[in-house]
Amino acid sequence: MAVINGGHLVGKYLKEVEKVDVVFGISGGHIEAMLDGFTQYGIRAVDVRHEQAAAMMAHAWSVYAGKPGVCFLTAGPGFANGLTGIANAYLDNAPLVVLCGRHPLRDDLKGALQEIHQMGIVRPITKWAATCFDIRRIPEYLSLAFRYATQGRPGPVFVELPPDILSVGVEESQVTMPAQPARQYRMHPDDQDLRAAADLINNARKPLFLGGSGVGLSSASESLKKFIEKTGIPFILLNYGRGELPDDHPNSVMEMGNLGLMFGIGQTDVIVAAGLRFNWTLQSGQLIPPSVKLVRIDIDPHELDRNCRATVGLAGDIASVLEQLTAQVRENNHSGWSETLKAAGRSVLDYELRMRETPSRPIHPVRLVAQIQKFVGENAIYVADGGDTSYFGLGFSTREKQGVIATSAGLFGCLGTGLPFGMAAKLARPEKKVLVLSGDGSFGFNAMEFDTMVRHDIPLVCVINNDCAWGMIKHSQELSLGCDRLACAELGVIHYEKVAEALGGHGEFVTKDEEILPALTRAFASGKPACINVMTDPKATSPATPLFYQSLKME
Repeated sequence: MAVINGGHLVGKYLKEVEKVDVVFGISGGHIEAMLDGFTQYGIRAVDVRHEQAAAMMAHAWSVYAGKPGVCFLTAGPGFANGLTGIANAYLDNAPLVVLCGRHPLRDDLKGALQEIHQMGIVRPITKWAATCFDIRRIPEYLSLAFRYATQGRPGPVFVELPPDILSVGVEESQVTMPAQPARQYRMHPDDQDLRAAADLINNARKPLFLGGSGVGLSSASESLKKFIEKTGIPFILLNYGRGELPDDHPNSVMEMGNLGLMFGIGQTDVIVAAGLRFNWTLQSGQLIPPSVKLVRIDIDPHELDRNCRATVGLAGDIASVLEQLTAQVRENNHSGWSETLKAAGRSVLDYELRMRETPSRPIHPVRLVAQIQKFVGENAIYVADGGDTSYFGLGFSTREKQGVIATSAGLFGCLGTGLPFGMAAKLARPEKKVLVLSGDGSFGFNAMEFDTMVRHDIPLVCVINNDCAWGMIKHSQELSLGCDRLACAELGVIHYEKVAEALGGHGEFVTKDEEILPALTRAFASGKPACINVMTDPKATSPATPLFYQSLKME
């Protein structure tokens, strides 16, 4: 009979059962057999320069590819380096599967190389975590991992695989390999609640649909389209929901922007919020007046009344719930109300709208975004990374699913997500232009991933919004401490494009408005991973900064 080792069992399960084609990580002695398993079964292993980037790439893969991302970590420092990416996925509800080595079981409590209690550290930031102690159960553990990652509210899971499980052999006849991938089961709301929600929507004069990441993770494009076009409700899609319907859809009021949204919410009489958490970015629901009727749809029942109590709560898969709602709502037309919302947004954003069309020196970030948009277009994928930079990145417009992600840091608020997310986007959708807009501070966290992009031929373009500072921190300190007491907030002029060039990429340094479009032309034409380092106005800030400042103000 044929003998197979644990590492090859991992590769066999991933490839043959879950149809995994690509994984992300860094090599290590403790996981050598698993790496060989990837090779044996034709799984592409994208090896990065830091484990946090691997976890972030796998997280982003789940967004752009629509199926769980897989990352592999070696024991000890590899595990510890990956924790930031795992925590980010946890707060972002991303279905991430982490396969991690550890010290040998035989050496427990002996002071083995890289011996650390990994399970105790990782459990608080995962949906499920387990150590596999029996080679014959590897497929069972992996099936459980994929099921936990995707069932209900998605999230990261963690499987610890010791070398004396990965490197030993077993007769294949002793191993049960599942015939199908891990199943997903959908929950549905009560009929009574559906009727109550439909009544609110049917009788609304000024309704608004707000869709969040849950809309994207549910792949709700078709059901959302039918619901929106039947009800005539104006809508805004945020986070990973962006692009499930294009920004230029007749019912979209995306041009209001997030700032306009904050003002527009108070004018509504019914809000339908789907797959959207009322967290600090929405002031924990405090923006919504008590008079507004609220229909909340979420896969997690515990979310329905969190921070802002729902008038009607519908627990279930977003796509499924919208299909059921569509069957009960009346055809309607709210075009007049939509135009009112758009006009309100334009008045709030008047300054930004003028800045988009006005060459500036130094370059204003709003103008930079407008010029990028002019060149790259709406059939592209944009990723924004940074504090103020993420706000400016919301100005991109797209027709692509998850086409604008300006919240790759999620609720964890970690920086450095831009390049890993961009790399995953380009791998998942190689036919699309991918552009990362990064703050200069953010860029520094994973700048070495330009080496990964060169080695693996991942030709994206990164534009740095370089204000020579940790911009949001700097401007927040100016508000709270004064301009003469800045601490650890300034970075200075750094030629990041030279880093990209040294690692085999293309680099551009831009200081003038008229240089932006030619630099973009050359960067995309190079066919290489490219970095355009744009010096922007150090005084420019976004409305997100005072929001950030107020959220941390203690009285």
